[in-house]
Amino acid sequence: MKISKWMAAVALCAAATGAQAADTLAKIAESGKITLAYRESSVPFSYLDGGKPIGFSVELSNAVVEAVKKKLNKPNLQVALMPVTSQNRIPLLQNGTVDLECGSTTNNSARGKDVSFAINHFYTGTRLLVKKSSNVKDYGDLAKKTITSTTGTTNALVMRKYNAEKNLDMDIVLAKDHADAFLLVESGRALAFAMDDILLYGLKANAKTPDDFDVVGESLQVEPYACMLPKDDAAFKKLVDDTFAGMMKSGEFEKLYNKWFMQPIPPKNVPLNLPMSQQLRDNIKSPSDKPAT
Repeated sequence: MKISKWMAAVALCAAATGAQAADTLAKIAESGKITLAYRESSVPFSYLDGGKPIGFSVELSNAVVEAVKKKLNKPNLQVALMPVTSQNRIPLLQNGTVDLECGSTTNNSARGKDVSFAINHFYTGTRLLVKKSSNVKDYGDLAKKTITSTTGTTNALVMRKYNAEKNLDMDIVLAKDHADAFLLVESGRALAFAMDDILLYGLKANAKTPDDFDVVGESLQVEPYACMLPKDDAAFKKLVDDTFAGMMKSGEFEKLYNKWFMQPIPPKNVPLNLPMSQQLRDNIKSPSDKPAT
């Protein structure tokens, strides 16, 4: 009798543990709603145009929504949108406030302890956005100068490490979001903005005077972007991965890439003219969720 009670206790404990594991599809089915996170200034991935989120990653999110509607047989599924920042995107996913975050998030091992990642959809690296008039050409030109990056990003960590290793004595000021960091450079309060190069090109393209700015410096590291999902939710991850892999196989993914990276984009209808990298082409052939080292 004692043994059976113990076994029953173990079974209850196991059931409780299982209940804590993420089951996003069941949650969505029960509530009739999926909540998508978006960024407000991650051009061209996820940003606001006339108050509405648009971009490459937004369209990836929308493709997942359609797959969820089909999977759950809920054509009238409600879609809620929530703005997130670099700092709060992971906590909001962990506590179930949002179900999917497709923005400009680096897939790395440290974050992989808290969330899961879908297959990678972009590759980038840290560089510098500066005013052309500053004559800054590389990191060495920033010794003892004020620079900025965005709170909660891998770029901020990369710059702190580089600053220490090279003894540059830079003053690194962290901004709330990319738009705020750009404003620091635009207003002259910081000499450079260290961020993923693609985001810098996007901010430059949408600036009041794009020709006043330049993206300089060697890329300090190559990092993959991927959509974030709740941790250890195999069923939801499979649905998201299958959606993206299907788009990559059909050619729809490359069409979407060309739309946002090669053609004119809102709000200024300026093209980024950024051809697809070899890393991304390889990932289309063999989709991978491998994190940055």
